[in-house]
Amino acid sequence: MSKPKLFIPGPVDVAPETYAAMAGDTIGHRGADFEELYASIQPGIRQIVGTSRPVFFSTSSAWGVMEGAIRNLVQKKVLNLCCGAFSDKWYGVAQSCGKKAEKIQVEWGESIDPEAVRAKLSEGGFDVVTLVHNETSTGVLNPLKEIAEVVNSFEDVLLVVDTVSSLSAMPINFDELGIDVLLAGVQKAFALPPGLSVFITSDAALERAAQIEDRGYYFDFCEFAKNDAKDNTPSTPAIPHLYALRERVKVILKEGLEHRYARHQENNAMVHAWGAKHGFELLPAEGFRSKSLSCFKTPENLDQTGWIKAVKEKHNFLINGGYGKIKGKTFRISNMGNETPETMQELLDALDAELPAFLS
Repeated sequence: MSKPKLFIPGPVDVAPETYAAMAGDTIGHRGADFEELYASIQPGIRQIVGTSRPVFFSTSSAWGVMEGAIRNLVQKKVLNLCCGAFSDKWYGVAQSCGKKAEKIQVEWGESIDPEAVRAKLSEGGFDVVTLVHNETSTGVLNPLKEIAEVVNSFEDVLLVVDTVSSLSAMPINFDELGIDVLLAGVQKAFALPPGLSVFITSDAALERAAQIEDRGYYFDFCEFAKNDAKDNTPSTPAIPHLYALRERVKVILKEGLEHRYARHQENNAMVHAWGAKHGFELLPAEGFRSKSLSCFKTPENLDQTGWIKAVKEKHNFLINGGYGKIKGKTFRISNMGNETPETMQELLDALDAELPAFLS
């Protein structure tokens, strides 16, 4: 049997056309062929991100850029907005980089309150805020626009936003929001294999980075900007991934961004309706729920491990049984990337087929 189709929060299922695109010729990355490839991706991906600025390509997971943002931008102290495994980890990463850090910590499943951010920043001393827009561990969608407005009201405080599991699944306009660094991995809503990250920086972020003497090299934002001017990257790029990204960007724009957002919304609503039918409770509150995945609380009478295993073995679909300290207490179903209402229905039918045997 082939490997199961992934409905986990990432990586997600990759289209055959994307794999085929990755088989393009190996080219020298310091020549005209690569420069043409790099430049060919820019117009489309800028449209997806809502920016006129360059989009940088990092041969790394998103965590490379997340750590890079700490090293490039924090001079005084960073405020980490923590509401789940990945946003919580950013606080630890800041400390491991030797930076002063404080956090706003809410319970997993809760969202970040913009007014709490305002109150904390009013204490003074901060120059960077980190936010995970769509917290994959809990299915929480944080109020990005409202938080950005708060941060932008404080002079010289930069906002760094992880959109790893939301970028291309819902509207995000970098220029309008006034974000300073926006980053994402490509293995989630973009539906590529893991190994590449994309990010955008504001002028203010680049100016700050230029003042930091120990920002390193591999994730040096100034190096990315300098090389982008030549349609290139600072270090050896993941060329197959860029072929794949070019292919997916074309597919996304051919579908149309509004249609793509609507498809993700429809997929998401189907999963929510399915959960409601069974009396499964979503972890996040109404109004703060992800559009790209669903995180349900596991009922006490459900043998979650056995159910997930049966769905995998009998139907070749894989969902996720929770993450971090809520592993086993929640389960998560992805609806992002290339999924359609038809493919989501196939999954939901499989989940239904196996569920009765694992309810006590």
